[in-house]
This record gives sequence, structure tokens and C-alpha cells, in this order.
Amino acid sequence: MKTMHSTCQICNKRSEIFAGFIGICPECIRKYPEYSIELSKDSHMVARNVWKLPKSVPDTSDVECHICSNQCRISEGNLGYCGIRSNHDGSIQNRAGKGGFLHTYLDPLPTNCCNTYFCPAGTNGHISHYTYADGPEFGYYNLACFLYGCNFSCFGCQNDQHRNIDTAEHYSVEKFVKRVNSNSRISCVCFFGGSPEPQLPFAIRAARKALSGLDASRSILRICWEWNGSGNEKLIVNAVKLSAKSGGNAKFDLKYASPPLFEVLSGVSNQQSYHNFKVCYDKFYASRPDYPLLSATTLLVPGYVDVDEVEGIARFLSSLDRSIPYSLLLFHPDSFLSDLPVTPRKQANRCYEIAQKYLDNVHIGNKHLLY
Repeated sequence: MKTMHSTCQICNKRSEIFAGFIGICPECIRKYPEYSIELSKDSHMVARNVWKLPKSVPDTSDVECHICSNQCRISEGNLGYCGIRSNHDGSIQNRAGKGGFLHTYLDPLPTNCCNTYFCPAGTNGHISHYTYADGPEFGYYNLACFLYGCNFSCFGCQNDQHRNIDTAEHYSVEKFVKRVNSNSRISCVCFFGGSPEPQLPFAIRAARKALSGLDASRSILRICWEWNGSGNEKLIVNAVKLSAKSGGNAKFDLKYASPPLFEVLSGVSNQQSYHNFKVCYDKFYASRPDYPLLSATTLLVPGYVDVDEVEGIARFLSSLDRSIPYSLLLFHPDSFLSDLPVTPRKQANRCYEIAQKYLDNVHIGNKHLLY
């Protein structure tokens, strides 16, 4: 087990599981939220300088971006918090124009995505109009679409390469559709990243175009989303509508129940994620009782995402429906939290037990990391 004996800069308490880059223990974040958030700004500025991104949410202009909950007000020639949107000649534009920055690859089904344990492509889904097989869809592929950029700034991001926007491949809608049609065994498309929010207009257009081109010889193309869910409500709803229609699903990464803890570790607020989850639940969840359209995940960051955080998230999900799938994902050291260990087995077990008190469909992902 990897440990870091560091001292909290607020209470001076030493801990074996401690993120030195953050420098604040979770107890102090909850006890002194405003002070902790203010202290964490210096760390976020350092991290975002490394990533060559705005050091904070831009607020220096009357030109506002509405792509996500950050609502950046971007001055001429500068970038939004996500690194994807910019102010060009007084209007907010996507750096990729009408296209998108992404990387695609074929992922053999059944894949190891967070929803495979209930998706018809990975299980005996018994929903013939959404899948080519009665059981797992062996011999078919998910087209994994890694979208660059993110509207959050998580210190422990497990896919940190999404910030290398300058090296990303450019796709037009036509190029994307051609990629989908290049292999008749592609039966689902999953947009993830980073997080899709900064590029949702492109992703939605591309998914719609791909779906509209299906014929009798190829009738199945499930559209799935893995995101933080803190995007523009209308865009989120339109994206989930495509999943509902095609047999796909949308996974919301509900990272923390405590708003101050989220802001310290991820730089901004995530309350829009919870709002959008409820909106999508109210609009769509009952329309597909066969298998869940929505799910949630939480990354078990050692020392920070404890049973209190998981209980808060599980309680929120349960207030909507006990059947909502919830996955607890094991953390591995990465990015600016490389001094933390892999999620300890004890933490994973305790969080799993508390989640089960509220929900009927709880899962642990990345089990191979357990020690």
C-alpha cells in the first residue's frame, strides 16, 4: 500500500492517506468549506497552468457560454474553462468548428464499461429489438468515442489525456458517420472523455446522423453517454432521448455528495449534475422498464470519498428509484493525486454496504485493483 504522511494545512493533523497536492483533509473541508475552497484555488491554478487552461472559470466579459453549468464569460480571443469553447469576434464558438475533437477505437463486446453488467450487449438482456443476441453480444463492437475537453478540473482525473486538445484528431459529422459505417459489427457507440458536455452539440448531431442512416440490414446502434452530467439541460435531455430511442444508456458520474468537497477536488460546482439526473429520470426512466436508461457512478478516492459521501449519493438516487444502477469505481493513482493509494478494500466494502441499504443494484467496478 502506497502512503503519504502529510499534514493538513488547516488542522495540522497527519494522515497516512492524504493528497499532498490538495493539502487539506476531508474533515476540514466539511468543517471549514469556504476557507478550504479558497485555499484550493492556488492548487487549481497550478494544475491548470500545467494544462494550459484558464486558471479559473472566466468571468471577464459580457459574452457568456451556455454549454454547461460553468457559464463562462469569455473575453475576446480567450478560452472557456473546458478548453474547447472560445470567444471569436464576439461570439462563443467551438474550436473544432462544426466538427469535434475525438479519438475512436473498436472495443469488443461485451466490454468493460461501467454499465455492462445490466446492458443487453453484456448480459442476457432479453430485449431482442435492442440487441443482436439473446445473451452477450460476442462478435460485435462498441465504437468508443473519446471526446477531448471537460468542464470540470478534477485533480485525480483517470483520463487526463483529454486535455491534450492540440493533438486531437478532428472529425466532421460526415467523417464520424463513415467511421460508424466502416464496420457492420458496430452495434453501439459510447461518447465519453474527458466529458462530452463541451462537445455535446457535435456529438448529438453525429449520433442523429448515424442513426438516420440505419437500414434493415443493420437496425441496431445503441447510443450511450458517460459524462459528469453538468451540461446545458436541453442538450443533456436531447442526448438522453437518443439513448432512450436506440437502446443505449447514460451514466452520470456523481462524484461527491458534499458541494464543498467537490469544489475543492474538481474546481467548480456539480449541482447541475444532480438537477439534470432528476430531469432525465422524470422524463425518460419509466419509458423503458426492461432495463435501466440511467445509471450513476462514484470514484472511491481514498481518504476523501468515504461512506458519508456514498450514502449521500445513494440516498439521492433512492429518492427517485431504488432500481437505479450505481457503480462504485476503484481509484488508481493518477494526475495530481498520484500520492494516494489504490482504493483500500476496507473502504470499498464499507461504501458498498452503505449503498446497498438504499439501492437494489449496486456494483463495484475495477475489482482487479483491490488488494
